[in-house]
Amino acid sequence: MKTAFIVLAACAVAAPAFAQEPVGCDKFKWPLDKERATLNGTDLPKIASGASVTFPIPFGTIVALVPFADAKLPAPPERAPKSPDTFAGYFEVPAPKQAGSYKITLSAEGWIDVTQAGQAVKSTAFSGAVGCEGVRKSVKFDLAAAPFTVELSGVKTDSIKLAVSGN
Repeated sequence: MKTAFIVLAACAVAAPAFAQEPVGCDKFKWPLDKERATLNGTDLPKIASGASVTFPIPFGTIVALVPFADAKLPAPPERAPKSPDTFAGYFEVPAPKQAGSYKITLSAEGWIDVTQAGQAVKSTAFSGAVGCEGVRKSVKFDLAAAPFTVELSGVKTDSIKLAVSGN
């Protein structure tokens, strides 16, 4: 019985260590140097939630968010925010020049959903790390050459820097 308790206690102590995300800019699964430089820039255009951007891909922007309850997202997030006291928003993006894999990279923690032609687009890959100034998360989506909507939720602050880029 004593041995079982020790093993159980050791597992309980070790479990959080396994759940921790990688630390450092070199821990992302793919290079994000360009996105990091963009997101650390000081001249990013600001857009409001619900805006339609006119700039072509690749681009970076600061998205002004609203409390989740007031966000009026076009579609419910695939994953509900961990806290109701978070922020959310969305914006429309013109069609990419060609179909392919595109990255959406965030400066801080948040959830990303993408829709195209009214349908959810499943992510194809995810990479996250902490301790990297300017970049927290990057998600890849296979997009058609058609306009799409980016929805953000679960963000702890009322704005977030975001980059959309090709693969």
